[in-house]
Amino acid sequence: MPTNLPPEALDKWAEVEAAHGQKQKLQKMQEFLACVPQHKGTMKLRGQIKKKMAVIRNDLDDKKRKGTGKSSGGPKLFIEKEGTAQIALLGDTNVGKSCLMSALTNANVTVSPTPYCTREPVPGIMNYMDVQFQVVEAPALMHGSADGRAWGLQTLGLARNADGLILMVDLSRDPVEQMELVLGELEKTRVLVAKPKGKVDIDRRHAGASLRIMLFGKLLGTSMREVEDLLRSYKVNDAIVRISGEVTLDDVEDAVFESTIYKPALVVANKLDVKGAQANLRVLKRYVNGKLPVIAVSCERRTGLDELGGALFESLGVIRIYTKEPGMRVHSDHPFALRRGATVGELAKGIHKEFVSNFLFAMVWAKRLRFSPKKVGLSFVLEDGDIVEIHTRI
Repeated sequence: MPTNLPPEALDKWAEVEAAHGQKQKLQKMQEFLACVPQHKGTMKLRGQIKKKMAVIRNDLDDKKRKGTGKSSGGPKLFIEKEGTAQIALLGDTNVGKSCLMSALTNANVTVSPTPYCTREPVPGIMNYMDVQFQVVEAPALMHGSADGRAWGLQTLGLARNADGLILMVDLSRDPVEQMELVLGELEKTRVLVAKPKGKVDIDRRHAGASLRIMLFGKLLGTSMREVEDLLRSYKVNDAIVRISGEVTLDDVEDAVFESTIYKPALVVANKLDVKGAQANLRVLKRYVNGKLPVIAVSCERRTGLDELGGALFESLGVIRIYTKEPGMRVHSDHPFALRRGATVGELAKGIHKEFVSNFLFAMVWAKRLRFSPKKVGLSFVLEDGDIVEIHTRI
């Protein structure tokens, strides 16, 4: 059930949302927590806010040390995204993350048997089918990472910020124990790798617009009126709220705090070449039970790695769209990478916003079309490999 916060706490959360800068947000979160009553119904919420505050404090401390010329001793909270999608590489220590980075990307990494050798996130670019994936090796997870142990909050912050996850295990050890460690720490910070039955997206406008709720799925145990009342109680008055799938009132409240987030993921099972690996691989697949793709590899022998690019491509729902200028005979060799279900309008916006405002029509070349090219509008849904020629008024 929703936490039923008192009015003063709801007012304080509105101030958190309106805060500018990390220091002000941290202060407003402290004030918000002071207004939240301490009982069983608010335990989850209080824990989530405290973790967010800890991440902000660590980041502020890191910036302060850098300002004084001292080393922070900890990794950056975020890595700027590059390429088609950012993938966070997670796992226990010594599972072979650095070895995988060396095999797949251009990253300069040190492969070492020393536990917890990676203490800062390391980004690298992986090329696959005309697109580039940015893989970021995160410092190893351990029991207590979600509670702030070592650099756990920074690693889990990277996971929340990434577009997808690679969960890596070592087949020379118990794979189920490793999976339970990684999934357990992710779950504590409300990062899900199993696709939820429903999703709530809140697009805050902060421009005096009215609250608009778009229902594309089904509400469970609640009504549109209760959803609207809950959102308004949190001062969400100027937003577009998209609800898809099966959603409860708790899911709506979680979305207000941006606490639960889904990340597409796959499992990389390393050290396939060692004794007992095949038996552990079977154990791992039974545990995963088809809910996540499992790619078995040997980083040391460079086997099985060819499957990884395709698995990432599929799990992220990436499509490649090639563009062609009017009057040109050939299309560009460098595609736009969009998500499955993207429209001509999204492609046009990605090229330049004026392509939308001045749009006339588009021509699409595709094998699936009965007549190709086909003249289409902004709402036409694209598929992988389509060639698009956009015509504008100017």
